[in-house]
Amino acid sequence: MGDISKDIQSTFPSNKVKALINIKYTANWIDSHQNTFFKQYGLSPQQFNILRILKGAGKPLKVQTIKERMIERAPNATRLMDKLCAKHLIERLACPDDRRVVHIAIKKEGLDLLNDIAQGVKVDILKNLTEQEAQTLSELLDKIR
Repeated sequence: MGDISKDIQSTFPSNKVKALINIKYTANWIDSHQNTFFKQYGLSPQQFNILRILKGAGKPLKVQTIKERMIERAPNATRLMDKLCAKHLIERLACPDDRRVVHIAIKKEGLDLLNDIAQGVKVDILKNLTEQEAQTLSELLDKIR
């Protein structure tokens, strides 16, 4: 099992400082693993998040709604959606009531890609945790926020 003190060869003035640095270090570690995983599908984790939001909604959504639901609030969400459009995974739909509003819908190709990804997903990032430990971790992270 890892130890942040050994991993970064440092000591900490308090357990709270150690915990904060450990959270940031672990978040970067998870990001690195996710980037590697999604690269094989030609996606970024943020693009995957957009596809999952659209699939879960079951209907076209406004761009602003997608931005609000993203796990990682990306200031470049519009650019991410441009790339997904270019890959024919999503499409833009004009709002019949208001020409200023654009809705985003997931296409069949996007749903197919999500199904392919679901086949390859392994939750092994958390393999060292029991279900109870995962619940406790989630509760502690919620408590921090």
